[in-house]
Formats: sequence, structure tokens, C-alpha cells
Amino acid sequence: MDVPTLTQPSIEIVGEAARFPVRRIFCVGRNYAEHAREMGHDPDAEPPFFFTKPADAAVAGGVLPFPSRTEDLHHEVELVVALGKGGANVDKADALGLVFGSAVGLDLTRRDMQAVAKKLARPWDMAKGFDASAPLAPLTRGLPAPDAAITLTIDGDLRQQGRLTDLIWPIDALIAELSTYVALEAGDLIFTGTPSGVGPIHRGETVIGTIEGLPSIEVRFE
Repeated sequence: MDVPTLTQPSIEIVGEAARFPVRRIFCVGRNYAEHAREMGHDPDAEPPFFFTKPADAAVAGGVLPFPSRTEDLHHEVELVVALGKGGANVDKADALGLVFGSAVGLDLTRRDMQAVAKKLARPWDMAKGFDASAPLAPLTRGLPAPDAAITLTIDGDLRQQGRLTDLIWPIDALIAELSTYVALEAGDLIFTGTPSGVGPIHRGETVIGTIEGLPSIEVRFE
């Protein structure tokens, strides 16, 4: 048997022929106060916590297959930050200097599978890190305005809305905190959290996520 040849996961960069290589995907949980409350938690009671998705979970928008092993697929629209530099124990004052660009992403969740995992005190891996669980719009260099609006609609119906100023832990603090757990590297993506209003997606529905100043992500699940 030959040694397999693997393709580096990557995402489109707006206006450039080159693509951004994806090394790792980190996600932060419950980083908007209202979302923390809707999930039954006190937003003032805990520091940020992180989970991961495989690099090849990052896919472009378009028509995607409805995930297997779930009857309760949930949407979470998020600002995604792409790192062009790395470091460990990064000072908050230096954290934004690691940022290459940003994009709108969807953190998809098999919520029924996650509920079982929580009840049995098992890992969330298969609830969060399945195939195509991190659809992303093309990457834009830099960051959107700090008060940019973030929204998600399903078939034109508004389901999530907020502003980036609603983040409990802002981008610089998230990067600094995450760098105390792992040495960050160029190619890492950080999903920064979602506003309240998360809920189910059904087959045939079109989901559109937007952040002011960035290309939107549009996905239809078949």
C-alpha cells in the first residue's frame, strides 16, 4: 500500500489567488452573555473555555449534505479570526498583532448528540467536530469594526443578532488566554462565540450568516 497523499485544508482569501492554510480550529464556548443565559449558565461566573474541530471541518458555503447521526442540527454564527503568526503566553497588548484576517463562520452542532454527551459526562467531539461542521465565508485581511453587527437568518427569518461589542471576552483577550493552553501557530483559526438565538436547521433550509464589513456565509442543507 502506498503512503497516502493528503491535501492541506485551506480557505479562500478575498481578492487573492493564494489560499489560507488551516492548521487547527479552536472554538470558544458561551462568549456572549445572552447565549450563555439561554444555555443555562451565568456569563459572569467562568473564564472562557475552548474546544476544537478538525482542520478539514472548514469548508466553503454552498450546498452541504445534512449531517448524519442527528435530528437536531443547530446553527451558531460566529466571527472567525485567522492567525498569521503564533506564540505562547502572548501578552494581551500584543495579541491582535498575530491576526491575519477574519471571516464569518458557522459552528454547527449536533445538539441531540451533545445533550447525551453532557448527560453521560462524555466528550463533545462527535457533537462538534464532524465533517463540514465549520463552514466559512472567504477570509478578509484584518478585522471588522469592533461594533459590527452579526446576524443569522434561515430562509429570510432572523434567528440571531448582536454586535461584536457584546463579546464577553474580546478578541485580544481570547487570543492571549488561548495561548496559555497551547502555543499558537500561523494557520490557526479561532471561532469567537455566538449571540443568543441558536436553534435548529432542517433539510432544505438556507442559512445566511453576516457580519458588517465581511462577506457573508450562505449554506443550504440537503
